[in-house]
Amino acid sequence: MKVQQISLLPYSWRDDISQLNIDANLLLLFMSPKFKERQEVLDYLNTKYPEAIITGCSTAGEISDIHVNDFSVSLTAVQFEKVEQRLAVVQIEDMKFSYKSGQQLGTKLKADDLKHLLVLSDGLNINGADLVAGLRASLPEVSITGGLAADGSDFNETFIIANDYIGDKHVVAVGFYGEHLKVGYSSKGGWDSFGIERLVTKSHKNVLYELDGLPALEIYKSFLGSEADNLPSSALLFPISMRDNENDRPLVRTILSVNEDDQSLTFAGNIHQGSYVRLMKANIDRLIKGSEQSAKVANDIFKESADLAILISCVGRRLVLKQLIEEEVEVVREVVGDKPKITGFYSYGEIAPHGEFSPCELHNQSMTITTLSEC
Repeated sequence: MKVQQISLLPYSWRDDISQLNIDANLLLLFMSPKFKERQEVLDYLNTKYPEAIITGCSTAGEISDIHVNDFSVSLTAVQFEKVEQRLAVVQIEDMKFSYKSGQQLGTKLKADDLKHLLVLSDGLNINGADLVAGLRASLPEVSITGGLAADGSDFNETFIIANDYIGDKHVVAVGFYGEHLKVGYSSKGGWDSFGIERLVTKSHKNVLYELDGLPALEIYKSFLGSEADNLPSSALLFPISMRDNENDRPLVRTILSVNEDDQSLTFAGNIHQGSYVRLMKANIDRLIKGSEQSAKVANDIFKESADLAILISCVGRRLVLKQLIEEEVEVVREVVGDKPKITGFYSYGEIAPHGEFSPCELHNQSMTITTLSEC
């Protein structure tokens, strides 16, 4: 397995991209939504690598080695020698069909020797939790990682890339086949819960209407104080944790939008009626520690140094860490060592198991890491 990585900048991308010199069969592009030359880059790669799988998505920041960039493309070329890859794409007809989209995607790639699935989805027109549930239903024995495309902190329009296609309202997945693939994965957060735990008394899918019998938005605003004036963007700084039962590991959920008319909150993933939720806030040291822990768990699964590490972290973490954002990437580098190339992006949702023996889940506000190599 050979890996080559280049960060493409608007003013020099033609010179930068000409440095590609491996016979790549997989190209990953994590691309700023403000990178205007996106179609030209894609045309170049499709011409130079007509047989390769080309995929990626829009971001809220591009990760390239230990750097977090804007207005760029984190381009990673991978040459597998023994592992086969296949690409599948499904259109999202409507958010209510998210589960079905996941099932269809899994069915397209299902095979006895399917080892791992890397999934990238439109970040706004999808119920990520239902998408993951559909994937798990069709591929119960396959590890799945990935994330939801982003649009900075604008929440306006996201896109995915699938060979010569760039657009929204689609989900793309790459299936990796055969026993020669080695894969590790993990997802950790580092947010602190505060305030009392409240019962979800009315919700439907990813829309929360009532907590303890009271309007959800009213309760949420009461915790935010002056930050309530900055909704929905300020919601990225105050996610919630959700657990269905006392012994369950909490899942973190990020608010995508608020509705003043019915006092509801719409989340990136489902909020189950009858579950318990608490508000969360950032602790910078714990966020960075969470990234370190995620790298350690992925490394422990892998047992040895990987060739490629794909990092998908939440836009909310970036808004909190600000100028310290590269520290959460640097701690990953310290754990995985100098060998792996590091790529990735800041997202609207992360897809991964917590660890080796956990089911795949949709996460928010986490650092998700996938490590790949051939054996």
